[in-house]
Amino acid sequence: MAIKILSSLDAARIQWYHFKAIIVAGMGLFTDAYDLFCIAPVMKMISHVYYNGDSINTAVLSTSYAIALLGTATGQIIFGYLGDRVGRRRVYGLCLVIMILSSFGCGFSVCTTRRSCVMVSLGFFRFILGLGIGGDYPLSATIMSEFSNKRTRGAFIAAVFSMQGLGILVSSAVTMAVCVAFKNGGGGGFEMDATAPAEADVAWRLILMIGALPAALTFYWRMLMPETARYTALVENNIVQAAKDMQRVMSISHISDETTTETPYLPPPASYKLFSRRFLSLHGRDLFAASVNWFLVDVVFYTSNLLLSQIFSHYSDTPSSSAAENVYDAAFEVAELGAIIAACSTIPGYWFTVYFIDKIGRVKIQMMGFFFMAVLYLVAGIPYSWYWSKHEQNKKGFMVLYGLVFFFCNFGPNTTTFIIPAELFPARFRSTCHGISGAVGKLGAIVGTVGFLWATKKMDGDDINQAYPEVNRMRIAFLILGGVCIAGIFVTYFFTKETMGRSLEDNEHEQYNNDHEGARE
Repeated sequence: MAIKILSSLDAARIQWYHFKAIIVAGMGLFTDAYDLFCIAPVMKMISHVYYNGDSINTAVLSTSYAIALLGTATGQIIFGYLGDRVGRRRVYGLCLVIMILSSFGCGFSVCTTRRSCVMVSLGFFRFILGLGIGGDYPLSATIMSEFSNKRTRGAFIAAVFSMQGLGILVSSAVTMAVCVAFKNGGGGGFEMDATAPAEADVAWRLILMIGALPAALTFYWRMLMPETARYTALVENNIVQAAKDMQRVMSISHISDETTTETPYLPPPASYKLFSRRFLSLHGRDLFAASVNWFLVDVVFYTSNLLLSQIFSHYSDTPSSSAAENVYDAAFEVAELGAIIAACSTIPGYWFTVYFIDKIGRVKIQMMGFFFMAVLYLVAGIPYSWYWSKHEQNKKGFMVLYGLVFFFCNFGPNTTTFIIPAELFPARFRSTCHGISGAVGKLGAIVGTVGFLWATKKMDGDDINQAYPEVNRMRIAFLILGGVCIAGIFVTYFFTKETMGRSLEDNEHEQYNNDHEGARE
C-alpha cells in the first residue's frame, strides 16, 4: 500500500538531497523577498526621478505596493491549484520563468519621461511578477514537506522560508551598492537645479533586474528535481514510479526491490471534491485556521515593514524628509534600515524557528510570537503620545522595541503560517489549500499596507498627499496591531492543530478511515 511504502520517507535519515532541496526551493523564496521588499527604496528613487523629490501621491503609492500583493494572491490560488492537478514539478519551473522574465520586465518598464506611463508599466510587470511569486509559495512549501522526514520536516520547511530573510538583506545590500556606485560615478546625485540626475533612472531599474539572477541560477537544478514521491503515489496512483524516484535521489533502505517492479494495491481515491460538504467536515476547520492566522500576521508584518522607514526617520538625526537629501541618499537610507532590521531581527528570528520548530511545536511558537508582538505593540502604543514621541533619550529604546517585533514575528507566526498548511491536508489538496491560505494572507497584507498608508496620510499643510506618522494616529495604529495579534492568539489556541511529529500520511489515513466509517454507517 502507498501509505506503508511512503512511511520509509518519514524514517529516512537526513541526507545531502534534503539540503540541496532547501537551497533550490529556498532560492525561490529568496527571489520573492528580494522583489517584494526592494520596492520601498525603489519608490524613493522614483519619487526623485519623476516627482522632483516630492512625495508620491498616496493613491499611486498604495497601488504600487498593492499590485504585486494582488498578483501574489492570484498566483497562489492559480498555481496552488495547478500543483495538485498537473504536478508540483511541472508548475514549479513555470513559476520561476515568470519571476525571471517579469523581473527584467520591471527594469525595462517603458517610457523615461512620462511618469504615468512608467508607473503603469511598472505596475503591470509587478503584477505578473506577483503571479510567479505567488505560485512559488505553495509549491516550495509542499515540495519540501513531501521530501522531508517527519522528525525534521518543520526545520526543513522553515529553512526554506528563512531564505526570505537573506533575500531582504541582499536586496538592501544591492540597493546600497548601486546607490554608492552611481553617486560616486555621477557627481553626487544632484543636477544644477537639484533634481535627480538622468542616470538615476537607470539605477532603480538595475536594482529590480538584479532580482532575476538568483532565480535564473537555480533554474537548471529546479528542472532536475523529480516529482515528489508522495504526489506520484497518492495522487497519480503510481507507486512503482514513486519508489524509483525516491531511490534516484535519496538513500531509502526500507524499499524492497519488489516494490519497484510490482504494482501494489492502492485504495481508490476519495470521491469528495474541494469545498464539498465532506471536505469541509474533514478539513474546513484546518483551512479556516490556516487562512485566518495568515491574514492576521500579514496585516501586522507588512504594515510594520511599511511604517518602518517613517517611524525610524522620526527618530533619526538625519530625517529622510530633509530637503538637502539627494536621490541616492534617500534610497540608501531606506535600504540601510532594512539591512539593519534583517540582520539584527528578521534573520535571527527565522533561524530560531528552524532550531526550535521540531522541539516545542508549531502551535506554541505561533502563540508565543503573537503574544510577544501584542505586548510589544501595546508597550509602544499606550504611552506613545506622552513618552516615546516626547523624549529624545528614548529613541534608542524605541528602535530596539520595534526591532523585537520583527524578531518575534519571524520566530513566530510569519514562519509557522507558511509551514502548517503544508502539513495539514491530503496530498491531492495540499498545494491548493496552501495557496488558498497564502492568498487570504496576502489580502491581509493589502489591507495592512493600503489601509495604514491612508490612515497615516497627512491631511493638513501644503502637501496633503504626504504619508507621515502623526503621533495620535501612530498610537492608534500600534494599538490596532496589538489587537490583531491578540486575535491571532485566540484563533491559534482554539482552531490550529499541532503537526509536529505527525506523518503527512496521517492525512490520508484520516481520509481513508472516515470514508470507511461513513460506508459502514
